[in-house]
Amino acid sequence: MAQSNIKVAVQKFGNFLSSMVMPNISAFIAWGLITALFIPSGFFPNESLAKMVSPMVTYLLPLLIGYTGGKLVHDQRGAVVGAIATMGVIAGTDIPMFLGAMAMGPLGGYVIKKFDQWIEGKVKSGFEMLVNNFSAGILGGLLAILAFLAVGPAVKALTSWLVGGVDWLIATGLLPLTSILIEPAKVLFLNNAINHGVLSPIGVEQVKQAGQSALFLLESNPGPGLGVLLAYCIFGKGTAKKSAPGAAIIHFLGGIHEIYFPYILMRPLLFLAVILGGMSGVFTLVLLGGGLFAPASPGSILAIAAVTPHNASAFTANFAAVLVAAVVSFVVASFVLKTGKQTEENIEDAAQKMQEMKGKKSSVADVFASNPGEFPQDVNKIVFACDAGMGSSAMGASLLRKKVKEAGLNVSVTNTSISTLPADAQIVITQEELTPRAQNKLPNAYHVSVDNFLSSPEYEKLIDRLHNGGQDPVEEIVEDAEDNVPQNEDGRTADGLLLEENVFLNQSFATKDEAIRFAGNVLFKAGYVKENYIEAMIERDQITSTYMGNDVAIPHGTEEAKKEVLKSGFTVIQVPQGVDFDGNLVRLIFGIAGKDGTHLEILSGIAVTCSEMENIEKLVNAQTAKEIIAILNGSNE
Repeated sequence: MAQSNIKVAVQKFGNFLSSMVMPNISAFIAWGLITALFIPSGFFPNESLAKMVSPMVTYLLPLLIGYTGGKLVHDQRGAVVGAIATMGVIAGTDIPMFLGAMAMGPLGGYVIKKFDQWIEGKVKSGFEMLVNNFSAGILGGLLAILAFLAVGPAVKALTSWLVGGVDWLIATGLLPLTSILIEPAKVLFLNNAINHGVLSPIGVEQVKQAGQSALFLLESNPGPGLGVLLAYCIFGKGTAKKSAPGAAIIHFLGGIHEIYFPYILMRPLLFLAVILGGMSGVFTLVLLGGGLFAPASPGSILAIAAVTPHNASAFTANFAAVLVAAVVSFVVASFVLKTGKQTEENIEDAAQKMQEMKGKKSSVADVFASNPGEFPQDVNKIVFACDAGMGSSAMGASLLRKKVKEAGLNVSVTNTSISTLPADAQIVITQEELTPRAQNKLPNAYHVSVDNFLSSPEYEKLIDRLHNGGQDPVEEIVEDAEDNVPQNEDGRTADGLLLEENVFLNQSFATKDEAIRFAGNVLFKAGYVKENYIEAMIERDQITSTYMGNDVAIPHGTEEAKKEVLKSGFTVIQVPQGVDFDGNLVRLIFGIAGKDGTHLEILSGIAVTCSEMENIEKLVNAQTAKEIIAILNGSNE
């Protein structure tokens, strides 16, 4: 328990540090570009324009970090006091004060926050503005003096020690050993904390002195992850092999490193692949004298190319570091995959493990029940949010943006960090443990929690709600079923809607289409639907996936196919080994036919029963049709 608490605390601290830098990455890149272009050794030397370099790194960048750190703690007042306090460390030293800004910005926000809490309700009417302005000015000034006299010199000494340590590692050839810590830490979601909380501030100081820094490429090198994904493309099995090519493209070109983390967790020995790949890449980088003039964020090969010094030797060194890291990682990963136990790797299980390692608790009931809150009318903006706004949320936004486009909806889907959520966001999607923070930031928005950004049934539910004018299909089903149709005493599926001959045990299917057609044929032969309904079930799944989460799919026909339904009924198909529904493992299939609204009862029973994983396991392990019907009717409890 203590180790878990320490890990969570370290993650939160690291995420907070990176949250001060990430919103300002564009400013770092702007400074890096101006430095690379116009300094005497730059691509287009220009003495006049080069005068911007020093003020930007000395004043602009630290002030932006301090301002952002204060704002994270206490909004606008915290931002202003944080910036004032940061000015003290800037004036008190002669080196870029990034670490000092990371200390004084949040401290300024914290001090003014505590002061505001102390005077709340004590200020006489009419004096609020006077107190607010003078309190921020006085406290900010005092903190600036403290920073000038004590914090600045202390941070300067610390920075000099860290830079000296890095120089020593480079001189002794030991810098590659940092991959032993960096690569595993990335998979534990400390990547942004390491890169932007530790390496970037030191790297900026090196750039000021040497024009480039190898530190910017230690964490952001996409080579180790690319090697693992390419190995899965050739030697993987199951859904992991099918999804690896797309993940490799997103990782290498999009720079979203988080996408390869689940593949590592499926085979923990693959940590060796990324560690050895990372070490090889760093060794190559140091050997050839490579480096970047600004942080590569995200860690895409395109971003790396954009911030590589404009000379042939730098491009050769940096690209060689990426290539060598990828090759070594690929060789080691291929050996691990070829010699390990050959099982059908399930990317969903690995993704769940990834969430557990982040300290998440999966809420199974959320798969079937909508989140509380009023769904907005005329939705035109959906925002995904995570800590940094450039990793998990970017993947989620990409997935939902594609679904929105395919559904023909005119809705903007973007991603950002929680700290920079725009005020006009109508729907905010976050991972479960981040939802309270997002709600505090935008209390009037409609908030959706998901278990992970890689795949969530909440996306399909959200598309359906947008199509239905804000009505939640599952909520409406459950509510109508409870009010308008007969049920047994505990609200589970009523008797008479499922016959024993329509329950099929121990089935196996090669594809989801095969499974859906099987369910459709059962409904057709049982007299529930006409034969055309089968193709409508395939079409419905192509429009929007009928996967519901918890290993459950509910294939059914389209809106236009209602005329093909003769009477309500459904079939239950047990698939113990599972069948792939677009990357999701499905072990229970409920084929549905609904007539005149009576099918609402069917979905109500499924939602209530299958919201608990314990019931899923009972249904999957049931030995007879009677046992399955008993579980659905609630008499097995």
